[in-house]
Amino acid sequence: MAFQTFYKEEVVPKLKEEFGYKNIHAVPTVKTVTLNVGLGAGIKDAKYIETAEKTLTRISGQKPVSTKARKSIAGFKIRQGLVVGMKVTLRGKRMWDFLEKLIKVSLPRVRDFRGLPNTSFDGQGNYSIGLKEHIAFPEIRSEEIDIIHGIQITISTSAKTDPEAKALLTKLGLPLKKEE
Repeated sequence: MAFQTFYKEEVVPKLKEEFGYKNIHAVPTVKTVTLNVGLGAGIKDAKYIETAEKTLTRISGQKPVSTKARKSIAGFKIRQGLVVGMKVTLRGKRMWDFLEKLIKVSLPRVRDFRGLPNTSFDGQGNYSIGLKEHIAFPEIRSEEIDIIHGIQITISTSAKTDPEAKALLTKLGLPLKKEE
């Protein structure tokens, strides 16, 4: 069963019951998933930039967009217009496929994984995950890797509050830690 079908048939009825939504369009859904790699120390290293671009392309199936510095910061040796990161925004089928792969394959592969923190919600119903190593994804073969870098994943939902977003993501299967 496709992950989007699972959402429509399993998750939506549970959310309607839990929060008392009358209209099916009021039920929160996932709008976009954004993958981001900050270049950091590898900002001047062409191989590092190329590795980040290849990684995002393999993981998402889309060509990433480079993000550029808006202003110069002398302390960080950054000039305006310098490429400081790469990002990909997923929507539709690719987004649902990526979410399924993240929840069922990639997160269980992370070493010493004990669940995601409950504190990564932003107050508007969006959730951010930071992975220290991009090798958790099945598309990345460890023998081909020269440079290991982190990756940030932001899941944007249509939920108005964090409890609604938390309920949506836990019902989708995102492994959030139990609150003590």
